[in-house]
Amino acid sequence: MLDLLNAIMNSQQGGAVNQLSRQFNLDQNQTQSALQALVPALAAGLKQNASSPTGLQNLIGALSTGRHDKYVENPNLLEDPSTREEGNSILSHILGSKDVSRSVASPASEQTGIR
Repeated sequence: MLDLLNAIMNSQQGGAVNQLSRQFNLDQNQTQSALQALVPALAAGLKQNASSPTGLQNLIGALSTGRHDKYVENPNLLEDPSTREEGNSILSHILGSKDVSRSVASPASEQTGIR
């Protein structure tokens, strides 16, 4: 989990965190707190997907159908409206459903004070 968090925080020499901060009108500390609150659930979802051949196959299929690395290569693309739809699709594969996504977001919001 710590490796995943570090990878996100250090992506593009911090450019991804900076872009997320701008996108959601947050300061750096708020963005980092949000990531620290959300990454454990994402890591658990990835682990659960990887433990099932079908889950892993479906996740790999979802990730390979788009060119999602473009967001790492160019964090400015996070501002594009289509990004939200792609993100929600990947989240549904990782976490299982919109309801689970909401149940992850709610405590993270309470923990960080970000609404």
